[in-house]
Amino acid sequence: MLKNLFQQLFQIEDFLWSYIALPAILLLGIYFTVKLKLPQITKFKDSIKIFYQSLFKKNIKSNQTGIPPLRAFFTSIGGCIGIGNLVGVCTAVKIGGPGAVFWMWVAAFLGIALKYSEVYLGIKFRVKNKFGTYNGGPMYYLQKISKNKFLPYLAAFLLCIYGTEIYMFSVVVDSINTNLEINKYIVIGILLFLVLYAGSGGISRVGQICSYIIPIFLVIFIFMSSWIFYKNSNQIIDTLITIFKSAFTGHAAIGGFTGSTILLAMSQGMARGCYTGDIGIGYASVVHAESSFDKPEKQASLTILGIVLDTFIICTFNTLIILITGIWKTNVSSSLMTQMALSNYFPYMKLFMPIFIGILGYSTIIAFFAVGLKSAEFISPKCGKKLYYCYAIISLILFSFVESDSVLTIMSICGALLLFINVYGIYKLRKEIFK
Repeated sequence: MLKNLFQQLFQIEDFLWSYIALPAILLLGIYFTVKLKLPQITKFKDSIKIFYQSLFKKNIKSNQTGIPPLRAFFTSIGGCIGIGNLVGVCTAVKIGGPGAVFWMWVAAFLGIALKYSEVYLGIKFRVKNKFGTYNGGPMYYLQKISKNKFLPYLAAFLLCIYGTEIYMFSVVVDSINTNLEINKYIVIGILLFLVLYAGSGGISRVGQICSYIIPIFLVIFIFMSSWIFYKNSNQIIDTLITIFKSAFTGHAAIGGFTGSTILLAMSQGMARGCYTGDIGIGYASVVHAESSFDKPEKQASLTILGIVLDTFIICTFNTLIILITGIWKTNVSSSLMTQMALSNYFPYMKLFMPIFIGILGYSTIIAFFAVGLKSAEFISPKCGKKLYYCYAIISLILFSFVESDSVLTIMSICGALLLFINVYGIYKLRKEIFK
């Protein structure tokens, strides 16, 4: 019965992304790219400059309210760079074939304009709170276009669901339980405690944690990937050709891969691209709204660097690894593909990967959890947080016993609904961005 339910959910997910979300991202992504004069390229230099200045605190003008800009930045990419890069993209390739990678790139490129706009609005319409920081995000700027509060509250409610990262939690628990053979209930208990600890400190505490985890992950993963590319340099061109061909022709069944159509490759690539890059979801605008930067365009520019790191480097490197090594053709679970590929070149992967995934997944879970708490507080300032804690604890425990691919489907459906609401708000407030 449960299997049939998730099969129905997968069909709903495929329909939402194939026929609604995909056209919306393509059309609005192109529209905002043109109107903002190709921000993916023209504002990339600004993104690097602002990051450098923030890192070394040079020529940075900000107010005393809010958190440091880089802390907001690392919190944001902490929710993006994680298991979605290592497992989510493997799921896309497993279902949609190598061509899914191309559509993931398309989603990311066009999504930069949407994410920039989303964060811009999140900061422009943010409000100060009693803790000396800001509250912002889709629930605040949606109030500018809606006479009633239905859309803002719906967005906040969906962010509460989306903020409870049941997929990441499930993957971390399974990885540690399977590889290290630690009792599953113990793993769930410890991880849950750590999530609640970080979440209770808000985005500021989460930002501190992510500021340590993400740079270390980037260095280690880029080094390992580069070594595999060096050892297989003669296959890189052929692999890239396969990606481009499969994107426009689909892919026939091969090995343990069941084959896919062009539309399936598109929907999987776009869905995972939006999921890993947090494009159009609204999560990023909630996080970046806490920045101490006065000018929305400065903090919004940092999102460009975030997507480049997330999709065009980490996701791409990981995908090339599983394609070059041929792991994608096997019946290996999506959650183990990267581990299997790396184990052909590096020792002790059975010990290293669960720890690596655990730390990385933790940064993502706590980043989304902090956003979920702020969304719950928006719905009910008095008891929203308490209810959210109860919901999150129950959900994280229950979905730890569900297959990770099925859990990802739930998150993807929720993400699609958030995207519809958010891009509608962005479009309605486009003049605020363009001017």
